Amino acid sequence: MTENSTAPLGLLGAQPSPRTGVERVVTAPLPTVYGQFRAVGYLDHDRGDEQVALVYGEIGTEDVLVRLHSECLTGDAFGSRHCECGDQLEAALRAVAAEGSGVVVYLRGHEGRGIGLLAKLRAMALQAEGLDTVEANLALGLPVDARDYGVAAGILRDLGVRSVRLMSNNPRKREALVRHGVRVAEQVPLLIPPCESNITYLRTKRERMDHHLPHLDAVGQLTR
Repeated sequence: MTENSTAPLGLLGAQPSPRTGVERVVTAPLPTVYGQFRAVGYLDHDRGDEQVALVYGEIGTEDVLVRLHSECLTGDAFGSRHCECGDQLEAALRAVAAEGSGVVVYLRGHEGRGIGLLAKLRAMALQAEGLDTVEANLALGLPVDARDYGVAAGILRDLGVRSVRLMSNNPRKREALVRHGVRVAEQVPLLIPPCESNITYLRTKRERMDHHLPHLDAVGQLTR
């Protein structure tokens, strides 16, 4: 079963995708400060995670404006300035509303690039002692990035999306979607002005994780 703008809201008995084990469970209206969204809830049978896609307007099937947003409790809920996650989520929601249509897939289980909340906090403590975000993960014996985007691709397929304009600075997200069979027509930058608390983190993402962050070139040395 695929989601579209005319699908009824409520319980939907979709079957899990054989490729991803993702099952659409429910659709509900979600009025937000950014506009009227539909929250489409999924169960990832492979990992046991509950997932949600926020759908705005008539999304169609081709070149849909999409953000795959990794869960970040500290940034999304608490307004942490250690990262730019909360600002990126807000910018993505505003962007799809301004576009008139689009999808923000909120990916639970991606906390700390997939290492979990407590491990992320341990890594942040090491960063406060001078390690960068890559070094901190490795010092804990953890992968630099453990995220998988198979469930995101499954959700997009369920929504009927075949190609996307992906709001991301991370080339690996694009590569992952393509690998899972979703065409990326365009990668749309989602650039957030840095602050004192996250400039080192952002520079590490650019220099060691290949994120496309050209706006950092114009930023002078920021200190805490």
